[in-house]
Amino acid sequence: MPASVASTAPAGPAASGSSYRPALTLLASLFFMWGFITVINNTLLPHLRAVFDLNYTQTTLIESVWFIAYFVASIPSAKLIERIGYQRSLVTGLLIMAAGALGMVLAASLPSYGVTLAMLFVIASGITLLQVAANPYVAVIGSPETSSSRLNLVQAMNSAGTMLAPLFGAYLILGRSKSGTAQEGTVLSAADRLADAHSVILPYVLVAVVLVVLAVVIGRFRLPAMGSATSRVAREERSNHSLWKHRNLVFGVPAIFIYLIAEIGVANLFVNFVSQPTIANLTHEQAGRYLTFLWGGMMVGRFAGSAIMQRIEAEKVLAAVSVAAFLVMLVTVFSTGPIAMWALISVGLFHSIMFPTIFTLGIKGLGPLTEEGSGLLIMAIAGGALVVVQGWLADRYGLQSSFLLTAACELYILFYALWGAKPTQALPDETVTAG
Repeated sequence: MPASVASTAPAGPAASGSSYRPALTLLASLFFMWGFITVINNTLLPHLRAVFDLNYTQTTLIESVWFIAYFVASIPSAKLIERIGYQRSLVTGLLIMAAGALGMVLAASLPSYGVTLAMLFVIASGITLLQVAANPYVAVIGSPETSSSRLNLVQAMNSAGTMLAPLFGAYLILGRSKSGTAQEGTVLSAADRLADAHSVILPYVLVAVVLVVLAVVIGRFRLPAMGSATSRVAREERSNHSLWKHRNLVFGVPAIFIYLIAEIGVANLFVNFVSQPTIANLTHEQAGRYLTFLWGGMMVGRFAGSAIMQRIEAEKVLAAVSVAAFLVMLVTVFSTGPIAMWALISVGLFHSIMFPTIFTLGIKGLGPLTEEGSGLLIMAIAGGALVVVQGWLADRYGLQSSFLLTAACELYILFYALWGAKPTQALPDETVTAG
């Protein structure tokens, strides 16, 4: 896809040293912002559930629309990057997100469930444009042996955004609405719902302003040249190879897809889960604050994982955390009270390294096919759309039992770490060279 790369010798000092640090620092701000905006949804969903009187299936459909955007917008994003270039595409993605944030103001003013879905789709499409370029770009800078460590480090900034977003959402959305400060099961009047809907306006105006400012900064920043040294490999060379002969990619695409079901299901249903009388008996505002610990665990885990994978193979680390995640999900399902709540919180620590590690293992040894393989892995983020399946399970069998789906997802990640991630017919590694 659009993170253009070239077959070169192993990265030298220019490719792995200080020449890329300013660019990586700027990219880290993008990882922070899209993590922040994505996780606002976790506090937005219980809010919209109350405003529009939704069941769990309808509530998780909101998040499904968000992740469908990854599938729909990935290929158009790649085409756009090829047409207007890397830097302009980053600016465009940020402005698309800002437009969607302002659209959320319209949706809250009406209020309208349909317009809300449409505007969240727009925001997610802008994030897709950023994701399609940024993830593979970071992965191929520097030594291939430390690509998992490098992407985990930058993804830690994504987790910093996800850690702060629940506090932002709990204070400015849930804390300013009657549904957010009332006990679970409180019946709202039509006037209460209208007032609650308007509580979304200020947060999304603030988000839109920050996105526009960031777009201006990136537009004026001198990113490393992505010129002929990193142009797409000739079509004739790529045609001599097949993506489907690379086991690590073939099994990596469903690994990303399945992991997203697990991560998004936990995050989206967290507030409703811990609010239950048999778990923590909290208001939605209080539960939203505890969500910070879930995402904080992901941030800590990514910083720790970045250091650990300098010494231990990424596959072994991935296998260990998948086993731990499986065990704590079983505790979540079969216990009650604070034990169940803290078990669910702790899964964030074990989920932390999964996405960046699966991504870098998936493109390992793809050589001139790294672009196409990266694109497929980004499209697999659409797996988050299937969180609606967990919503259906929650409606039919109970919210707590629905987390058995998450436990099952962890087992596939274990399979991928132990066998699926082993490269077959590996080609020379791809690196980005300094422009």
